[in-house]
Amino acid sequence: MFSYEERVKIYDTDAQGILHYAGYYRFFTDAIENAARKLNISFPFYTDKLWFVVVESHANYLRSVYLNDLLHIDVDLSVNDNKKALRSDLTIYDKTRGGYIACKGYLVHLLINKEIWKSVELPEEIIELIKRSKDS
Repeated sequence: MFSYEERVKIYDTDAQGILHYAGYYRFFTDAIENAARKLNISFPFYTDKLWFVVVESHANYLRSVYLNDLLHIDVDLSVNDNKKALRSDLTIYDKTRGGYIACKGYLVHLLINKEIWKSVELPEEIIELIKRSKDS
């Protein structure tokens, strides 16, 4: 499990200062990039030819968050059985307003070869890094 914190910025909100629904996906992405950085995984461009792309996403919006609220995002990374998909399960907490859960969701990434635009199996190095992160 990885954690990341960031404040809601003005560009994330609507005219009432409430986080816009698309803003949650920015926080999801930032938290995943932070987790990848901690594992020394180049993300979203793994190599010049291999890129991570989103193929599935989902979010349950449970409570509103507001401009300048401090958000805490937990990220749990996993690899599917065929070793092609990287799943990130995410929970966003609003630390400014008592730590309630504001949103839960997930993103699924495939690693694609950009030259043939087809998915490839995740390198064993990535699978092992994720597995070791769960053991620690």
